[in-house]
Amino acid sequence: MSDGVRRATTLDGFKVLWVAIKREPFVFTLSTLGSALFGALTVADAWVLGWATDHVILPAFRDGEIGSGWLWAVLGLFLGLAILRAVGVIARRLGAGVMQYRMQAHYRRSVTRRYLELPLAWHHQHPTGQLLSNANSDVEAAWAPIAPLPMAIGTLAMMIIAVAQMLAADLVLAMVGLLVFPLVIAVNLAYQRFTSPLMTRAQQYRAELSEVAHESFDGAMVVKTLGREDEETLRFDAKATALRDVNIKAGAIRAAFDPTLAALPQLAVLVVLAVGVARVLAGDTEAGAVVQVSYLLTVVSFPIRSFGWLLGELPRSVVGYRRVRSVLDAASETTYGEVPAPSGAGGARLETEGLSYAHAGGPALLDDLDLAVDSGRTVAVVGATASGKSTLTMLLARLIDPDHGRVTLDGIDLRDLAPGELATVMSVVPQSAFLFDDTVRGNITLGADFSDEEVWEALRIAQADGFVAALPHGLDSQLGERGTSLSGGQRQRISLARALVRRPRVLILDDATSAVDPEVEQRILAALRAATASAAPAGDGASATTVVVVAYRKATIALADEVVHLEHGRITDRGTHADLLTRDPSYAALVNAYERDHDSGVSA
Repeated sequence: MSDGVRRATTLDGFKVLWVAIKREPFVFTLSTLGSALFGALTVADAWVLGWATDHVILPAFRDGEIGSGWLWAVLGLFLGLAILRAVGVIARRLGAGVMQYRMQAHYRRSVTRRYLELPLAWHHQHPTGQLLSNANSDVEAAWAPIAPLPMAIGTLAMMIIAVAQMLAADLVLAMVGLLVFPLVIAVNLAYQRFTSPLMTRAQQYRAELSEVAHESFDGAMVVKTLGREDEETLRFDAKATALRDVNIKAGAIRAAFDPTLAALPQLAVLVVLAVGVARVLAGDTEAGAVVQVSYLLTVVSFPIRSFGWLLGELPRSVVGYRRVRSVLDAASETTYGEVPAPSGAGGARLETEGLSYAHAGGPALLDDLDLAVDSGRTVAVVGATASGKSTLTMLLARLIDPDHGRVTLDGIDLRDLAPGELATVMSVVPQSAFLFDDTVRGNITLGADFSDEEVWEALRIAQADGFVAALPHGLDSQLGERGTSLSGGQRQRISLARALVRRPRVLILDDATSAVDPEVEQRILAALRAATASAAPAGDGASATTVVVVAYRKATIALADEVVHLEHGRITDRGTHADLLTRDPSYAALVNAYERDHDSGVSA
């Protein structure tokens, strides 16, 4: 690392610390004053030691006795200084700890809040492991220097007072002792030069290790199914080994640095004692001055070491803070208006106009797509893999925004709705059901105010009431992380109940019953259709809820009022299931192929 880069890193590190000081000025001031008190009283020990040498110890050797008053005075001085130093240490450490953990908590909340604000398209571009690293190890690294910061600043008082006392006690001995300063500074600079790049690499390796670990754990089913445990272990081992090696290198440098830094003041003390004895014998100084200067030399090494600890944390802090700021400063393309969600008792009309979307640098997933779903209608979207079905559902729910075109709800552009309004009228059930480490009730209500009767009704429609009632504690049963205590079909039904309990005007199902037995799926769809039809306004024969469902099974598709055939991001045909089977050969081939695979036991 060049001198310019190192200086820039150090400057950036102090800028990061200034952010913390501005946010927690009172706690920082308290901890710094405590550190300054500790430093000043540590130096005061040297004065007491010198005074005791001249007025108590030497007279005791000369006269053969020591007055009890002098002895109690010395003990009282040392005890008083020790108590006040303890107060300073408590204030310093407590203040630094409170400041550090407050900053970490604040930035963890800020990063997590920012994750929730950023659009799904941004999340698609960032691995989950990296996001976990940003919110955890990067935040910890960013504010790690806060721990030694008050001590380093407060001990400046120790060093200034110590040097002043040394000069006042004996100018010659002070100058001899202070010759160690250039050596100590040189050792510190060498330490920074070699450890700064290592600390930077170590922080990067920590983030990469976290990413690999999360990917392996999150994909545990895939890893075990394909028998790739050894490969994942080797992948993790490579990152862990790299982190280990760089930490060992940094530790080896520090192992040489610490004893060297500790030895230099001791060598200076030996030189001062040798020169001091000669000066005492020549009558140029007093023994107390020699003792005082010698002790002060051991004191002044501590402030320099404390600055070394602080500077050693700065490279890692800068790397962590930059990674955190990359999240906080990420540009969000999600904009909102101020229009409330359209109200009404029946389903809402959903329409797309010229809808186009492509991932960054990739081909178009949807191309100039026009689709209208009338109020209360059930529309099935059918298409081969990569035809754009899931992308369409995300656009309809405004999880992502289109590159061109728009999506409207009862004629209102989704981008004009106020924040949170769309969720009051629309529910989405994705193909991959996600459950939290919470109770059944908590997973369905997600903290909203729904009665148990409403929850059970949603479970009944989703055909989940039977197995939930059989759980040991019913609605209060803990499901475990990601609902691992349930089967795939049970997780999907809980996820469906979560959407249904909100009685949405628009329900979007992205192959949300793929893990459910076909017979159970038919009961779910029949119960859903009956429930929404019964909620329809009087005289309205259509379902009260507008439903868009991505489906493969013939029985599921046949329940839809209309079927949309999607190919390569375009609608190639639409109509009833029977009509499409007759006039659309590719559609017939697609659904018939799925049925054959299903009948032969092949999972689709």
